[in-house]
Amino acid sequence: EPLRPPTPEPTISTYTRPEENVGVGDDAWREINVRLVGAHPLWGHYLWNAARAFATYLDTHKHLCRGRLVLELGAGGALPSIVTATNGAGKVVVTDYPDRELVENMEYNVKTNVPEHQRDRLNVQGYIWGHPVKPLLDALPTPSSKFDLIILSDLIFNHSQARMTQFPMEHEALLKTCEEALSSDSASSHPSVLVFYTHHRPHLAHRDMNFFTKARERGWRSEEILSETFPPMFPEDSGEEAVRSTVHGWRLTRRESVGT
Repeated sequence: EPLRPPTPEPTISTYTRPEENVGVGDDAWREINVRLVGAHPLWGHYLWNAARAFATYLDTHKHLCRGRLVLELGAGGALPSIVTATNGAGKVVVTDYPDRELVENMEYNVKTNVPEHQRDRLNVQGYIWGHPVKPLLDALPTPSSKFDLIILSDLIFNHSQARMTQFPMEHEALLKTCEEALSSDSASSHPSVLVFYTHHRPHLAHRDMNFFTKARERGWRSEEILSETFPPMFPEDSGEEAVRSTVHGWRLTRRESVGT
C-alpha cells in the first residue's frame, strides 16, 4: 500500500485594511494575518474572497458590530469575526465544524490577531448547522440574549450536486440556526443576517440562489447590499470568469423587522 502524502503545512494569508479605515489606538491596526489549515475537506484551507469583502464591509460599517452580539457560522480562518471584535463588538461567537484542527486554528488566529485585552470578547467553538443553538447562546452575557448580527461568509455554495431536492439540507440547516439564534428585538438592535458569497460554479448559480428563495418562504426579507470584483479564487476553473470573480453581499431581516 503506497504511503499517504504528508498533510500540507498551514499557510498564512494577509488581509490589508483600507488606509482610510485606519484609526488610532486600538483602531490603528493595518493587517490581519490569517493562518489557514494546510488542507481540509470543508475548504478551511482558503481565505475566500467573500471573507475579504466581509472584513472591509464590516470595518467600513462599524455600527453593524459595535456593542453588538455577533455570530459567525462556518468561520474558517475567522477573519470577519476578528474584524468585528477589534471594532468593538460586545461579544463574538466564532464557529466552524467541530473538527479539532479547524477549532484550534480559529483559536490561534484570535490569539495572534486580537489584543489580549479584547480577547474576552470572543468565544470559539465547534458547531454543526441546524443543531440546537443553546451552546451558542450560552456564550452570551445574559440568559435571555440572542445575536444582533449573524455572518455567513461563502457558505451557500454548500449543496450536494447529487441531491435532487430543490432546497439542499445545508441551506435548511443554516436558516434554522439563524432563525433560532437571531434576536427578535427589532426596535433596538436591528437584527440581521449578512450573507456574502460567490458563484464558484456558475452552472450551479441557481442552486446557490435557492438559499434566498427558501429564506423568503420562511419569512425573511432579502436585499442585495454589495457587489465587488476580485481575482477569481480558482483561475483554471470553467465557467464565466466575471461570475466567478464577483462577491455578492445580501442582508436578511425578519419580515416583522421591515422598516427598522
